[in-house]
Amino acid sequence: QVQLVESGGGWVQPGGSLRLSCAASGRTFGTLAVGWFRQAPGKERAFVASVSNTGDDTAYTTSVKGRFTISKDNANNTVYLQMNNLKPDDTAVYYCAGKVVDYGTAWYTESPSYAYWGQGTEVTVSS
Repeated sequence: QVQLVESGGGWVQPGGSLRLSCAASGRTFGTLAVGWFRQAPGKERAFVASVSNTGDDTAYTTSVKGRFTISKDNANNTVYLQMNNLKPDDTAVYYCAGKVVDYGTAWYTESPSYAYWGQGTEVTVSS
């Protein structure tokens, strides 16, 4: 079993930055591939970024490329999402998700691939 807890959300003006954290417990962190998803008001949950179990491979949705960076700190069992140059369209509840990778290296961009989910942290970008 894996427990995921997000933190770091809040209010920020357009152009500002936030760093979200996803702390994991309950399973060897090195086996976890982790993704960040977001759900804006009135919209479906959407993929934002993902990192492989090793931390060596990443993927991003087009709208955040060059602004967001996902990283995996295996020493501290935490995945970070550094968000820079935030825009009002980034306003959403952000969720981290985890999937155990039994063999090799893998990362995922589809929400059904993930078995474990956190409760979410809210990000509001407005002036």
